[in-house]
Amino acid sequence: MKTVKKDNIVEDFYGTKVADPYRWLEDSSSLETVEWGNSLAAQCDTYFSQAESKAFDKQRLEELWNYPKFFVPKQVKSNLFYQKNDGLQNQAVLYKRGEEQDAVVVDPNTLSEDGTIAMTNYAFSNDGAYIAYATSLHGSDWQQIHVRDIQSGQDLEDHIRYVKFTAIAWAPDHSGFFYSRFPEPGSVEKEDESNYNAVYFHKLGTSQDDDPLVHEQPDEKELMFSPMISDDEKHLCLHVFQGTASENRVFVKAIDSKVEFMRLLDDQNAGYQYITNEGRIFYFQTDLDSPNGRVIAIDLDHPEPQNWQEVLPEQDDVMDSVKFINGKFIVVLLHDAHHQLHVYNQNGTYLYQIKLPIIGSLTEMTCHKETDEIYFGMTSFLSPTIIYHYEMDDPDVTVFAESTLPVDTTDFQTEQVFYTSKDGSKIPMFLTHHNDIKLDSENPVILNGYGGFNISRTPSFNPAILRWLEKGGIYAVANLRGGNEYGEKWHKAGMLENKQNVFDDFIAAGEWLIETKYTNQKKLSIMGGSNGGLLVAACMLQRPDLFGAVICTVPVIDMLRYHKFTIGRYWIPEFGNPEKPEHFPFLYAYSPLHNIKNGQKYPPILITTAESDDRVLPAHAKKFAATLLEKADKDSTVILRLEAKAGHGLGKPTSKVIDEWADFYAFLDMELK
Repeated sequence: MKTVKKDNIVEDFYGTKVADPYRWLEDSSSLETVEWGNSLAAQCDTYFSQAESKAFDKQRLEELWNYPKFFVPKQVKSNLFYQKNDGLQNQAVLYKRGEEQDAVVVDPNTLSEDGTIAMTNYAFSNDGAYIAYATSLHGSDWQQIHVRDIQSGQDLEDHIRYVKFTAIAWAPDHSGFFYSRFPEPGSVEKEDESNYNAVYFHKLGTSQDDDPLVHEQPDEKELMFSPMISDDEKHLCLHVFQGTASENRVFVKAIDSKVEFMRLLDDQNAGYQYITNEGRIFYFQTDLDSPNGRVIAIDLDHPEPQNWQEVLPEQDDVMDSVKFINGKFIVVLLHDAHHQLHVYNQNGTYLYQIKLPIIGSLTEMTCHKETDEIYFGMTSFLSPTIIYHYEMDDPDVTVFAESTLPVDTTDFQTEQVFYTSKDGSKIPMFLTHHNDIKLDSENPVILNGYGGFNISRTPSFNPAILRWLEKGGIYAVANLRGGNEYGEKWHKAGMLENKQNVFDDFIAAGEWLIETKYTNQKKLSIMGGSNGGLLVAACMLQRPDLFGAVICTVPVIDMLRYHKFTIGRYWIPEFGNPEKPEHFPFLYAYSPLHNIKNGQKYPPILITTAESDDRVLPAHAKKFAATLLEKADKDSTVILRLEAKAGHGLGKPTSKVIDEWADFYAFLDMELK
């Protein structure tokens, strides 16, 4: 490869001089960046052309993927709607259940030839006549909302733009819906296009330009608003967020009122999630003074904290979510990273546990307030999502929809183990492997992790992993600090100045797998995406001797500039702000871009990104690859996989997902010797 351009950029961070020679790669449209990317793409193609197993793996992945995939249905009045992917469809299709034949409501596969337009969100008017649905192009976080008449199957002329991360809240009279949006591009400075979020009401049959403003707070331009209608359909509620902080606010007002919102919970001192209300009594799930969560009741007429009533106290297990149906709370508890369902009366009296057919994860739950019915999905590492139907107080859970896999998974098993991290903390980890595994230190392993943003890594099914198991591999998922597996304390133990705990937890997982003879260093690979990409990059740099290969996907890499790109500022509550002198030292200490050592032999690494990723800018991956190619020992293998017409992962079509996993396995087959 020809000599690569280097900028002579050096910044002073509180006395520390930091060079940024590849800043020019942040400009994705420049000719130099495009030519550099094309050169790396050609090297990537050459590398994978040598993979003897790739074609067979891709064929087998297509076979393993080719089974029906069901999603949790939603009942609207007497109508039942559900999503299904027949197998290899790029996008799931939304159906309406019929007496004789189910009708297609929205088929995203018809919106583009290559499946790169995805339906990312939808909401029904509560009479079941209309659906407002959001679409994303090429995996972008930016979405557009369309409205379809369900009976005719035709879209209305209504078209909502400048939308990202919004909820869609239909008015009870079906006349339109509330939503949040950002400013029209060009109306504010470029860096503010993901600021100044505001809530509007869209009336059907009108132009978005005429949508009345419902709420904004320009003096706090970084706030985001998520509108919803209360269960009694009398109140409009706003969940108010600042970036990805787990603390939020809640505003409430009568839906037909012209007055300002009552800022019911405005201190941003904890997480609050609306559950239901009975008149002026509102019920919230919160972690205020209860890291594992509890349920409180707040009277809108006496909202002072001293008047709050505790309905369900904190428990030993994490309160993952709470639903309410006909006078009963259904509490989803997270017990050692798998879910349980418990039912309580409205006064907090315990009633019973809903016995789940499998040990795994709840994917979603929907309730119909006019009946005693709920639908929920359950999945595990070896079971695709099974949809269950349950009627309250009935002892039996029945199957609504279940997939038939093209492989017998009874040859494999999942076990949960606990290991000790550097500071003595006990960390859980799931291991999935063949029943006849031998602890001879010779098994190839993929160790996956995330560790951040209050996100729990509970058991989930991925048909690609079946191929790894067939190849004799072990799939390990470590439940690192930074997630929500054990509540907000667990989360805070892995964020800001405590982020090193996450890396220590992951490194300890690798050491444990070697010590217990599941594998050896040469056959231990690590994999992570986004914040998990940051995880594997940092761990590779801190312990290059420990891993045989690294798969680093859509990673956050430059911890001194991450907040300047796209929505990176949203992550400041999690990572910290490098422009604060008290935050810079810990960010700089682990920032992957700034901790690559000259002449160091690093494990083979496959770095992936996508040109349309507007969440984690592709420049993170590009600057990381460029710096590794410059500084690492020349025998280090560094492959950058650049993907077109794809984003951070949102709505990625099945065909692209299969192609990506075929490359992952080709890489591991060549590098795990």
